[in-house]
Amino acid sequence: MGTPDGKSARPLETPNPEALQAFAARATEGPVVMLNLLKFKPDGGREMYARYGAAVMPLLQKAGGRIVYAGEGTERLIGSTEWDSVLLVEYPTRQAFLDMVLSETYRAIQHLRDESLERSVLYATDPGGGATPSA
Repeated sequence: MGTPDGKSARPLETPNPEALQAFAARATEGPVVMLNLLKFKPDGGREMYARYGAAVMPLLQKAGGRIVYAGEGTERLIGSTEWDSVLLVEYPTRQAFLDMVLSETYRAIQHLRDESLERSVLYATDPGGGATPSA
């Protein structure tokens, strides 16, 4: 399948089965903060994602989730991949996230997300720990 500029269209990344299995094995643990890196399709991707955002918000609230941070990518200081938007979304447990994305209601709106993005990264994170500098 091609694009107007003659390049091959790449489908969005699909979930990594091993990572998804590991995520589900920790279903009762939480909270979990999901890092979303988003690159919108040109010509309407951002607007389509806004429609997805409005549709998913009631599901997010029902799951007990909340947007911790939403920001636009500006200067890329390190790395080779540019992103248009960064979202951090917190869920009370991994199961809450799974219940939301596996629901019939979510599946009915998921196409809005898929159709709006050129590429994305979804990364589960645990609060605390890591390479946080000490005070």
